[in-house]
Amino acid sequence: MPEPTGPPEPTRPTGPPAPYESGEPDPERVAAELTAVVGRLMRRLRTTSPDDRLTPSQRSVLARLHGEGPATTAALARAEYVRPQSMRQTLAALEEQHLVERTPDPDDGRQSVVSVTETGRTTLATVYAAKQDWLSRAIADELDLTERRALADATELMRRLGAR
Repeated sequence: MPEPTGPPEPTRPTGPPAPYESGEPDPERVAAELTAVVGRLMRRLRTTSPDDRLTPSQRSVLARLHGEGPATTAALARAEYVRPQSMRQTLAALEEQHLVERTPDPDDGRQSVVSVTETGRTTLATVYAAKQDWLSRAIADELDLTERRALADATELMRRLGAR
């Protein structure tokens, strides 16, 4: 039987990552795991919406207008990190569904200001309620009291990180 040549093939771990051996969590590893977990949770929350007429981009713009108030197309494009022409398409789809409306910009008559309609506010409330309901039921069904306390503590830590 011939002798193996070269280094052995690397093996890939299976299953969940090993616990922190040293007791000191590495910030890079925690960041990578947190990013993955938050991404999965956000994708799961997106699937809870009873209103599948809205794309994630449309939901984001509608939520921004609701939370921050009326804005121009250019300001929304900057805030959402998209090109103005992409924002115009998103707003056109929202306007077609009567979720937003345009009015002349009082400071610059060449532009318009976009705001959420009552239908848009109702749609957002429905989406938020579905997400909140799913998540609160999942927490109640899956976590015991100690785990809920740990999640509440972790939520506060994540709030602090997000405020940086």
